[in-house]
Amino acid sequence: MSSHGMKSKTRKKMVIISSYFAGEKYGLLGPQMAATVIQENTSFDCVVIALSREDDKAVLKKAMKEHFGNEKPVIGFSTLSGRQDLFELAKDLKEEGAITILAGPQADVDYRGEKDWQDHPHRFRGLAENFSFSMHGPAEQAVDLLKNLNGDKWRETPGLIYIGKDGRLNQNPKKAWNERFLGKVRWNNLYRVGEAGLSPIHIDTGQVLQHIGCPYAARRRRVAVDYPASLDKEREKKVVLSLKGCSFCDVAVDKGFVGALSMETVLAQIDCLPEAQDGKKKPFELINENPLPGLRRLLLEVIERGIRLTQINLILRADWFLKGARYLREALRLASDMGIRIVVTSMGFESFADRILKNLNKGLSVETNMKAIELMRRIKEEFPRQWGYSRMEGAIHGFIHPTPWDTQETSETIQKVIARYDLAPDILPEHSIPLIIHHASGLGDWIREIEMKEKARFKRDVTIIGWWQLGDRFIL
Repeated sequence: MSSHGMKSKTRKKMVIISSYFAGEKYGLLGPQMAATVIQENTSFDCVVIALSREDDKAVLKKAMKEHFGNEKPVIGFSTLSGRQDLFELAKDLKEEGAITILAGPQADVDYRGEKDWQDHPHRFRGLAENFSFSMHGPAEQAVDLLKNLNGDKWRETPGLIYIGKDGRLNQNPKKAWNERFLGKVRWNNLYRVGEAGLSPIHIDTGQVLQHIGCPYAARRRRVAVDYPASLDKEREKKVVLSLKGCSFCDVAVDKGFVGALSMETVLAQIDCLPEAQDGKKKPFELINENPLPGLRRLLLEVIERGIRLTQINLILRADWFLKGARYLREALRLASDMGIRIVVTSMGFESFADRILKNLNKGLSVETNMKAIELMRRIKEEFPRQWGYSRMEGAIHGFIHPTPWDTQETSETIQKVIARYDLAPDILPEHSIPLIIHHASGLGDWIREIEMKEKARFKRDVTIIGWWQLGDRFIL
């Protein structure tokens, strides 16, 4: 690890462990930005270790022992994707003497546990036993923590959640987001575990943060969500929820919509991106659910700064895509002059049945989804070199299936739409994504309400509620 750039022998060490897919080379903006904040503002050198399910945890522990030497290990965990193997790893490391910190999205609710679990033993009890403490909110809060690990002042850290000496859970108010810490990302601090220890990942795709949270989650809506089809054949029972964003989105609950970053901060992040051999920045995903109105301005600013790009990847909602078509065409004309590509790598269609879209609180209809697909295809004809949207071009569009509301009727509806619009070649992903209900999402409240009304219990898989399992029998 000496090639990583230690500033002096007196600096301490920290690692952040995050979930990853084997064989990939994408960046991890959240953990890598957090590691950058720690590296730049504390006496700790910090790297990110990307762990796949296949990785041998014994090999990891050996590599960590070599990395920390005689130091007490300080290990953050972030963006864990609900993986039980990583939760168990954190507990093992804690019991072996390490300081383990749960951070990132949903760190607070995952540490505290599912709502009212103390009164309902089958609910998720939280991860307080697995981690020394949790930290929820901006990464710079770790600066306060790491400066005060010795003694008792660490308990005053903003955003910190911990179990006190009296056995009670304590949670400190978190800091507001500060752009001063969001303009720099070191992309050379990501490592994988191999037989020879830790080896760096040279990423192919980075990310640039432009929006914190999602504008669709900026306000609450009251939505009547149907019972699971298996529990209500007549489709008469509903649960009324107060939702921020899509009903399945735990990030909407976690962040809502904080707002947009300044152009200067966004450009600073772009300037940090690694370069390919030709000197151009490697492709990056622009984290902004509604980027089209400001996309041309961003490209003009990039030209003004002399930054050379390769490709910008977008994640879009179908309705905002339709509204922003004029802005996209303007950006694509400029992209043609710049010799770069703009690719929508994911559009959140989620379903092609209106009933399911309503229950997901997408705020969309099948008609909107189909108009968006027609527009994507039409723009491809207009800008064949500058525009990409299809599966062959690396896109993985949102398609959630199965869901609790699947019936023969919805299945037939979806299949008719797929056939009529020929979605298989360019739109449908190779595999659909089953509906995942995090315990703190809007649908977590939906499940709990049904349990109370029906005197039923759905299975829990750590942070995930198994809507497909009721008691000891499958319900679908």
